[in-house]
Amino acid sequence: MRRDMFSIPGKQAVTMTDKAATQIRKLMEHGGKSGLRIGVKKGGCAGMEYTMDYVDSIDPLDEVVEQDGARVMIAPMAQMFLFGTEIDYKTTLLESGFEFRNPNVVDACGCGESIKFADQDA
Repeated sequence: MRRDMFSIPGKQAVTMTDKAATQIRKLMEHGGKSGLRIGVKKGGCAGMEYTMDYVDSIDPLDEVVEQDGARVMIAPMAQMFLFGTEIDYKTTLLESGFEFRNPNVVDACGCGESIKFADQDA
């Protein structure tokens, strides 16, 4: 696992619930991928959106988090925004998907698709 200025020795950048790790592992096995890369990009009504992409290889600048056979890579530009985030996987009658519990988020839009960080420009 790569360490950088956003890492705390002995603490992973993000954590996954058992449900999230199981789902990520299934996606990796089904798609034959190395894992999922998580990032953030500008967009949405609150200013930023999470991104998740299948990846075939690990970028040397990614922060890699592995848990129970699941592998998540955090894109370099997203590391400071995602540090301390817990990734969960929820299933309801109408939808299923990943949920991010991110202590760095100060606001979110009503639909939950976009977020705002404290140090983000208005």
